[in-house]
Amino acid sequence: MLKQRPFLVEALTAAGLIAAPFVLPYLGFTPTTINRILVWGLFGIGFDILFGFTGLLSFGQSAFFGTGGMVTAYLLTVMNFPHVVTAVFIGTIVTAIVGVLVGLIALRRTGIYFAMITVAIAEVFHFVEFNPLSDYTGGENGLPGVPTPIFHLGFTTLRFNTDWSLYVFLAFWYFAGLVIALRIMRSPVGAVLRAIRDNPLRAAAVGHNIHGYKLAAFVIGAAYAGFAGGLLGIMQGFMPPEAFTFDTSGQLVMQTAIGGTGTLFGPLVGATVWLYLSDFLQTTLNLGATWKLVLGLIFVLLVCFLRRGLIGGIEDLYGFMTRPKSAPAAPKGAAPVAGATAEQVAGVTAEQKQKTARAEIAEEPPPLPMPARHRSTDDAADSILQATGLTKRYGGLIANSDIAFTVRHGERRGVIGPNGAGKTTFFKMLTCEVQPTSGQIVFEGRNITGMSVTDVCQLGLTKSYQVNQLFNRLTVRENLIIAVLAELRGKFRLDLLRRLKGIPGLTEQVEHTLVSIDLAGRADVPVSGLAYGEKRRLEIGLALASSPRLLLLDEPLAGMSPRERIEMVKLLKSIGQGRTMIIIDHDMDSLFELVERVTVLQEGRVLVEGTPNEIKGNKAVQDAYLGGVVAP
Repeated sequence: MLKQRPFLVEALTAAGLIAAPFVLPYLGFTPTTINRILVWGLFGIGFDILFGFTGLLSFGQSAFFGTGGMVTAYLLTVMNFPHVVTAVFIGTIVTAIVGVLVGLIALRRTGIYFAMITVAIAEVFHFVEFNPLSDYTGGENGLPGVPTPIFHLGFTTLRFNTDWSLYVFLAFWYFAGLVIALRIMRSPVGAVLRAIRDNPLRAAAVGHNIHGYKLAAFVIGAAYAGFAGGLLGIMQGFMPPEAFTFDTSGQLVMQTAIGGTGTLFGPLVGATVWLYLSDFLQTTLNLGATWKLVLGLIFVLLVCFLRRGLIGGIEDLYGFMTRPKSAPAAPKGAAPVAGATAEQVAGVTAEQKQKTARAEIAEEPPPLPMPARHRSTDDAADSILQATGLTKRYGGLIANSDIAFTVRHGERRGVIGPNGAGKTTFFKMLTCEVQPTSGQIVFEGRNITGMSVTDVCQLGLTKSYQVNQLFNRLTVRENLIIAVLAELRGKFRLDLLRRLKGIPGLTEQVEHTLVSIDLAGRADVPVSGLAYGEKRRLEIGLALASSPRLLLLDEPLAGMSPRERIEMVKLLKSIGQGRTMIIIDHDMDSLFELVERVTVLQEGRVLVEGTPNEIKGNKAVQDAYLGGVVAP
């Protein structure tokens, strides 16, 4: 729905906000509870961008919630600042600046360590608010007397001094915050954030500065928290010190989990359930402090049985009800693809058409963006990559030793060697995933030794992985979009409000790559629904999508059936026309068919180099790799 009718979401949200004050009171909601739901829903939007879309679980959002609220309240009460909305925005800006400083510290670690750092930071803010800064924040008493907004329009004056008038004020800002968040998540930045959530390693390997984007998401989450904190003080008439407590962060996490992460609406739904049950259990059932125990049990049950939250459960139910009762029968004589799902078996006709197209591609390859350059007889002048003295030590273990390696423009080079020969480490050094202990790597005349994998990808050196590194929750097309965006936009750009369709050349390059890897008919299928052979093609497509000057393929035939290997060899021949490639693989026959020269590694050193025919007949290679048996 988000993609096909983007403005329908906004229209339905506006309609719901208009209808809420007329409907919710009949369901037992008080005006105060409804207003609190809006504040918590807005607070949660920023957290959902951070956690649901970027995959960063922060327990420190209370620090920003309290900071924004306290700055706003201080301006309006102590300093008698005359403009309420302006004070809220100032509080938001101060919170965003604090978010930058905190993010630079917290994002130095990932996973559970990041979460623990945010817990510690929240506790630090709580301590500072209650002690050193208590003269400014009111300490345990908070800051009372926060005024409600008044707008003088000349012909009339708008006063938001009642619960229902405040609802209009809060609903407007919730809607504005939601629209901005939707626009961000539909932008190139939103696409990259989703990729980071799914696979940060691959997001960096296709050329994105993931630390920069994580910091951006962290600051966005902080800004939303600060803005919501300012609105909380206005709604309640005073800024409570409880905004800084860990309990606030915990409630936010639970509310978002109840509603559904990665939806933007999950926090609003979760806040509705949480606050309604909180009021019901305390006022109607008179449970006292026991309400937390009951609500905790309800939370556990919801998370256990609705792992994607209430919104995810509704989506699953809708998908179940609209799913076809039975898949159409496969055409007579058609064989299912190994490992295919029911949907793929149903689409076997399209698969057969793709195979025919693949054969045509092998015979007549489509135009490629990187044609081969004219080769000179001087290897040094025509080399695209030169590695000299490349050595990697892990303590006393030497993985690679004094490797000299040169690849010319337009050359297809194979790298082989027995297990433990150091091929993987060598490949990782070439792509700067692993830094060499000594030696240097020169790519197109530039020393790239010590660079990051993101930077060398931006220079045009990309790699496919032996074990698929895909964005599994995205579709095939969305996977390729992530790779193409890195080339068209660079490694970092905050075009938060730009639409993907507005990027020149994006659609054309994605479609070209889909055809090149023979997945045009599967473009809108989630990666989780692909067969293994299709995933291998997509793995290569991610490396190919950014039009690399040098393409490194790490065991592209790994794990494939004989039939899939034949198809993959045809595909690699197609994309290899006029392209510089380095390929590692254990399938000797297929590799010799694909490459022009072969480098053999043994015990971390270069044993010999030569043409496939020379390597086949080389006695040293036969002894080291082929066990002394002459290759046919």
